[in-house]
Amino acid sequence: MSFNSKKQLSFGDLYEQAKDWAQNDKPQFLEMLDQYLDLSEFIPDGFYNAYYKYFGRNRIYRLESMLSAFILQKILGIPTLVLLINILTLSSDLKEFCGFNSVPDISQFSRFKTKFEDHLEDFFYHLVDVTEPLCRKIDPLMADLFIYDTTGFEPYVIENNPKYINNIIRRLKNIYKNDKNVNIYGFAYQSMPSSAQVNNEIKQLYINGHFCYVYKAGIVTNGLGIIRHISFFDDQFKDNHPEIPIEKKTDSPDEDKSIGDSTSLKPVLEDYFKLHSNHQYSTFIADSAFDSYQTYPFLLKDFGFDKAVIPLNFRNTKSSLPQPEYNENGWPLCPKDSSLPMKPNGWCRGKNRSPRFKFVCPKINHKGGKRNCYCENPCTDSSYSRVIYTYPDQDLRTYPGIIRDTDDWINLYRKRGVVEQTINYFKDAMVTGNLKTQNLKSVKSDVFLAGITQLLTLILADKMDKPENIRSLRSLIA
Repeated sequence: MSFNSKKQLSFGDLYEQAKDWAQNDKPQFLEMLDQYLDLSEFIPDGFYNAYYKYFGRNRIYRLESMLSAFILQKILGIPTLVLLINILTLSSDLKEFCGFNSVPDISQFSRFKTKFEDHLEDFFYHLVDVTEPLCRKIDPLMADLFIYDTTGFEPYVIENNPKYINNIIRRLKNIYKNDKNVNIYGFAYQSMPSSAQVNNEIKQLYINGHFCYVYKAGIVTNGLGIIRHISFFDDQFKDNHPEIPIEKKTDSPDEDKSIGDSTSLKPVLEDYFKLHSNHQYSTFIADSAFDSYQTYPFLLKDFGFDKAVIPLNFRNTKSSLPQPEYNENGWPLCPKDSSLPMKPNGWCRGKNRSPRFKFVCPKINHKGGKRNCYCENPCTDSSYSRVIYTYPDQDLRTYPGIIRDTDDWINLYRKRGVVEQTINYFKDAMVTGNLKTQNLKSVKSDVFLAGITQLLTLILADKMDKPENIRSLRSLIA
């Protein structure tokens, strides 16, 4: 991720240099963390109460010690708990920094993540509030952007092994080796189950050009690339939002992904502003998967954004056909003869579709129970005739608080890439992309710990009062 000013932060730089110093200059690296970052200052009281109530007076490890170990794991990119334990065992500096007299075993670390996942989530939300004014201080314009995307976190299931889909493709090739008309890869996609066998919350998803089985989540960052929200679309999320339509697998993986993305948006916004009611953003940015007529009204009216920077999704716009003009009453006119208004044909409210009015060609008749077009110069090859829909809020899609394709619009949309960069750093640098567990609570804990680590890094830089050098840990300890 990058900032567009002198006060710039690259979390990738922070990760790489932190790892180098932890290996080559441990005392200086740990002294910096110990001097400027007091975890107890930020841990919510509810987390303390739950932790010490669970372990009682005979607790062996302090809450700060356990959290310090997990944060070091994220900073150093340690992929497994086994490796974390080995590193802590071999490094007296790291063990002392965490406050361990002895290193917890793997079951103690694992139990912490599954037992206190909801408190890690609350800890993350608390840090979002703490860091909001810091982001506004660093760059008010970039901090005023609300950027949304969805992704998936892959658990350790057999369906994510490449051999799984390759075996399906190989079997289908043997079955249909003499039939050249069969799309083997499309058929293989349809043959894959919609969820993993071990847990139906692990859904099949099409991410970055490949199929995988994931816990799907929504991610929000600001224009600085600083994480603002993490929302897993699990059964709890669906129970909290019963209005979300049940998704149906289609012939197109891209179509499935776009439907899932757009339906997740409003619930995520509701959850975010319920948690952070005093936060305000002027500009919403997302990719074309979120383009629908029903999206713009709640962004601009309900949630108070001034601008919605979303490219048009041509799945929603049949640009290959001639487009109509409209009369003063809002009726579409025949694309070939603007003196002929099209005929209204009712109100439609289809599943996963925006409410819309239906208009049909003015030159139709009904023969044999079918509608037929008798136009001498038809604008479509369909015997059913041309159908045009109008939407109550279609002007908001056309004019979403900003003129499309202007320099301002293009420059704002370019900022969308920071959310993808943040997701990639969470998955790669902080090793949440290929987790060796199937447990949802453990997966969620790992992702929230990555968010906590990023936000604590921002707080660390602010406490050292060196925002101009925030790109580099080396400059912070110089």
